[in-house]
Amino acid sequence: MQPDVEIHPALLKDCHDIGRLRMSRLLLMDEAAWPWLVLVPMRPHKVDWDDLDPMDSYRVCDEIRECSMALKRLYRPIKVNVAALGNLVPQLHVHIIARFEKDAAWPRPVWGATEKRRYEPNALKQRLQEIEREVHSTFGFADRKG
Repeated sequence: MQPDVEIHPALLKDCHDIGRLRMSRLLLMDEAAWPWLVLVPMRPHKVDWDDLDPMDSYRVCDEIRECSMALKRLYRPIKVNVAALGNLVPQLHVHIIARFEKDAAWPRPVWGATEKRRYEPNALKQRLQEIEREVHSTFGFADRKG
């Protein structure tokens, strides 16, 4: 079993912790314009995708796939964007973003496209419950937040 890895403070500032999957922490970006998940593989000192060993890489790919499918089932986007940029936050993390033809940035990338719109408390609670229920029904959580 791997030791707990601390999540970078910038991610904690911008996200809500949903829970731990088999390999990663599942976060919700505090950006109400899009259903936007962030997976943080719980391995120390990983910056880029190729820093993961092959089995861990496979496990994270499985989690990305499951989270993408959960967003599709819940929100029916026309596209799900997956990106691991990490230019501002050096800890390896993967963005999974549901996109819609009528969203504020379509068809451009979401980064910097609009002014940040944080979730209102009731909307945040609903979004967290929807995602937790959908992802948990697929492969469960190693722990639960909230």
